Formats: sequence, C-alpha cells, structure tokens
Amino acid sequence: MTSSTKANEARRSKPVQILGRVGMVCYGVVHLIIAYLAVRIVASGGGQEADGRGAISEIGATGVGGFLLWVVAVGLIAYGLWQALMAATGYSWVSKQRRRVMKRVASVARCVVGISLGVYAIQIVVGSGSQGSGDQRQQEFTGKLLALPAGPFLVGALAAVVLGVAVAAAVKGIRKTFLDDLDFTSLPSGTRTWVERLGRIGYLAKAVVVGVVGVLIGFAAFSHDPGQAGGLDAALRTLAVQPFGSALLIAVAAGLAAFGAYCFGAAWAHRN
Repeated sequence: MTSSTKANEARRSKPVQILGRVGMVCYGVVHLIIAYLAVRIVASGGGQEADGRGAISEIGATGVGGFLLWVVAVGLIAYGLWQALMAATGYSWVSKQRRRVMKRVASVARCVVGISLGVYAIQIVVGSGSQGSGDQRQQEFTGKLLALPAGPFLVGALAAVVLGVAVAAAVKGIRKTFLDDLDFTSLPSGTRTWVERLGRIGYLAKAVVVGVVGVLIGFAAFSHDPGQAGGLDAALRTLAVQPFGSALLIAVAAGLAAFGAYCFGAAWAHRN
C-alpha cells in the first residue's frame, strides 16, 4: 500500500472526519469572535487585538476559559491535520488539475493557521503564550525580509501574493465555487440557500480584510518601513479610520461573522 493510499484512507476514516469537522466548527467560532472584537473596535477604539490570537485570548478570559481553550486547541489542531490530508489527497471531485492544485495549496495555508492557533491556545493554558501580537509578528517578519538583499522587492512580492489571495477569495465568493466542496444531500432541507449566502458574504468580507493586509505590506515595501505592515488587526483598524469607517468596519465584521456561521454548515456538508 502506497503512502498516498494510506493518507487517503486516513482522510476518509470516520474518526478523522469527525475530528476535522469539529475542528472546522472551532475555526468558525474563532471567526465569530474576531467579528465581535472588530465591533468592539468601533465601540471603544481599543480592546483585544481582532485576529485569531486575539480570539483565542478572548476565549481564555472567560470563566471556563481553561476548559474551552483545550477544546478549541484540540479542535483547531485536528482541523489543521485534516486540511493537511486534504492537501495531500483531497479534492478528487475537482476535474481541472489547476483548480485542484490551488485548493490543495489553500488547504496547506489553513493547516498552518489551524495548527498555529491550536498551539497558541495550549500555550495560554500552560502559561507560556507569546506576548507578541499578530501585528508585531508580521512587522518583525517584514523587517527581516527588508534586511535581506533585494528586501523591498521580496516584501513587494509578498504583498502581491497576499493581494492575489484576496482576489481569489473575492472570486470564490462571487462565483460561489466554494459550493463545489459541499454535499448538500447531508444537510437538512432548505439550508442550501442560507449556507450559500453566508459563504458568499463571508468570502467577500475576507477578501476585503486580506486585501488591506496586502496593501499595508505594500506600503512597508515602498517606504522600507516594517512598521507600516500589519496583520488582520491592523487591517481592521485601518478600515475603522477611513471615511465612514465605523459603518465599513461593522459591515466587514458582519461578513466575518457570516463566514463563521458558514463554517458550521460547511463542517457538516464538506465532501470526503
């Protein structure tokens, strides 16, 4: 039996499917909390950083935070491992090779995000969580790139990649290609319309936020200043200071919440 066959069998096994889908629900919860933190930016201008790490910290601050963090940590790591298996052997239902490769690359990215957030949740539980924010980590990484030969070019290339991801998310929302990965026969009758709407809104909101992240990285490349870069939290706060920023940020927060809700339906209906 080849390693590919073993990976495919592991991906299709019942325990892996259950853990992966529970993990996708946790991934959705993280987006719901990010949406809540984004609204708090509008309300107070401060508060917890509005990104994945901030969402994990917010969970830890609840009365039963320790228990919830373990649940979320296990779920997110399981989700990351499920995405790794999807990257290795999944998306066999996609006929075009190019699209299948792109979906597998996206699964690699989700694997990294899921596992890193799960590990961060564990670090908070055991008291060893890093104090650096997501924006600080992004700025440190950008600074290291800028210090390299042709650093501004490398950072500019990174900005182009991030902007490409934003465009891909927008296209996914507009063309509804995310529906290709779902099997609606496993969902209760009448839910397809809601899942479709939530997915479209969610992917478009993520496209906006990721696009702003790409623009910030581009500014850092142009100015040779890593302080111009930032992650999700910086992107949301950048939106907040624009004309009609409060309304814009609330709209984006609603979109991120829609994506979180979409993850619940997608977890149930995702193809094997």
